[in-house]
Amino acid sequence: MSPSQEAQERLAVLEAEGKAMDEVLDSVEERLLGNQAMLQTWQELGRRHREVTQLHCESSNPHMVAMMKHYKKLEDRARQLRRRRGGVAAVDTSVLTSGKAPRGNN
Repeated sequence: MSPSQEAQERLAVLEAEGKAMDEVLDSVEERLLGNQAMLQTWQELGRRHREVTQLHCESSNPHMVAMMKHYKKLEDRARQLRRRRGGVAAVDTSVLTSGKAPRGNN
């Protein structure tokens, strides 16, 4: 006994629907796997970023301290030079003011 024409047509329609569903599910699976891979990539990038940030902080801190010491040293030198120049200028002006030549009528 063979299946009826109607049953064969229905079976063909169901097989076609099954193939279409398989293609849709394959597409969904592909997108999900792609998204999962993208998520893992972002998580890895986040982990690396945290490590690099920590390394940067650890290595830049001594550098910043050294820079601050250097600038402090430069400021101290500049302050000393201003004091010296101010003291020399005061001595020079006192010498110049005390030793004015009298003006004559020429």
